[in-house]
Amino acid sequence: MFKKTALTLALLLGTQATAVELDAMTDAERAAFRAEIRSYLLENPEVLMEAIGVLEQREQAAKANNDVAMAQNNAALLFDDGHSFVGGNPDGDITIVEFMDYRCGYCKKAHPDVASLITADGNIRYIIKEFPILGEASELASRFAIAVKIVGGEAAYKVAHDTLMEFRGEMTNDSLGRLATSLGLSAADITVTMNSAEVNQIINDNRLLGQAMQITGTPTFVVQDQMLRGYVPQAQMAQIVARVREQG
Repeated sequence: MFKKTALTLALLLGTQATAVELDAMTDAERAAFRAEIRSYLLENPEVLMEAIGVLEQREQAAKANNDVAMAQNNAALLFDDGHSFVGGNPDGDITIVEFMDYRCGYCKKAHPDVASLITADGNIRYIIKEFPILGEASELASRFAIAVKIVGGEAAYKVAHDTLMEFRGEMTNDSLGRLATSLGLSAADITVTMNSAEVNQIINDNRLLGQAMQITGTPTFVVQDQMLRGYVPQAQMAQIVARVREQG
């Protein structure tokens, strides 16, 4: 019975030795062994839950390792692409990259949390990746923000970005034109720039980077070499930043 139980546990853990022993069984022995497994699991269902827990832990570890590898392999494009907005402390010891969409409800929810974290911490370098994935209005808003940065600089971009993140109406050419005027910029110049090859390239580069990073939703954060998919409350984000700092 002990040998069968050990073999059952080994089977659940998927060891190579188990496969060899099963291959050596006759059909009758294999059927009896399967019946023994079923009986044992019915009597001890906690073993199955434990095995599932081990499997989930392994999958999570593999996923985390894959995220680290992707961040390291794409570090230049993530942290120094030459076109993304860089805010917070440009010389900070921790860099947070956010892939966001202006029509994303969770991006809007995360916006004040991220801003508060950056202000409270004081040593975070913050990079924004325009990543419009929620339709034409999303792309229109991202094109506008990028055009504002090109025409008006980073200070104008920051105001436009914050305004768009807090905006609750419909994003149209008319509403964006009014925003451009409020920033002291020419709406006509912004419109031309929005449809330029330079903006096309930035949008395309961000999408390719998102594909390389296996990003399918917003917001997605990269904290140094760790990825956070979805909304993360400020307190939890602060804990992650602290842990990354400790790891060096």
